[in-house]
Amino acid sequence: MKKIFFFLSLLFALQLKAQTNFYSTVQIEYEKTLSVHQLMKAIDPEWYEEGKDRMPVELKSYFTFTGDSTRSIYYQSKEAVVPNGMWFRPIADENVVYNDYRAGRTIAKKPVFEETFLVDDSMLNIKWKITNDTRNIAGFECRKAVGILFDTIAVFAFYTDELMVSGGPEGIHGLPGMILGLGIPRIHTTWFATKVEITGFKMNKVVPETKGKKVKRKEMIDALGKVLNNWGKYGRNLVVNYVI
Repeated sequence: MKKIFFFLSLLFALQLKAQTNFYSTVQIEYEKTLSVHQLMKAIDPEWYEEGKDRMPVELKSYFTFTGDSTRSIYYQSKEAVVPNGMWFRPIADENVVYNDYRAGRTIAKKPVFEETFLVDDSMLNIKWKITNDTRNIAGFECRKAVGILFDTIAVFAFYTDELMVSGGPEGIHGLPGMILGLGIPRIHTTWFATKVEITGFKMNKVVPETKGKKVKRKEMIDALGKVLNNWGKYGRNLVVNYVI
């Protein structure tokens, strides 16, 4: 009887697996949420207390990811709206990131104040650990993974292997499936997919940007450091937004 039960259970599991659809080309809309109050409180508690009433609690902006197993592009599709009478400038919302997964190369346009950098370098090196936690995002069952970037920056991601693209928001990548949920506590920011499409878009538009000051990642970090370090802790925290 136990053997029959085991066989039926195995057959049922195989049937479920066979019914799972896998897609190699996707277009995803992400909602990016920046917790402005939490960010400002972490950077400078005194400044936060003085100015919190003039800052939005959070800002939401929207981004589009289009890609397949070979290449992808990520860009802003709807900018954040700062409420009237409040002050805050969205951070790194104009980034445009192109990834070539076969070559392990990224080309990212990153406007920073008066300068526009075109970072042409290897893709980010992220050390991932996959957990057993799961969450449903945009209709897909996703598994949680915890990553470390630049040895100190924690990254929390939820990915699905039903979408066979090893990508995610910004330059975050490297999991066995598409990242539909992402959180980076250091910058108090999350990204969650609100819409996933598998047809009806064109991959011929997935090409890298060409305008900007062409640099390696370290060159951009060094250049940003010279400018943003003058802003103290606030400036140093901003750098993370431009290197992910």
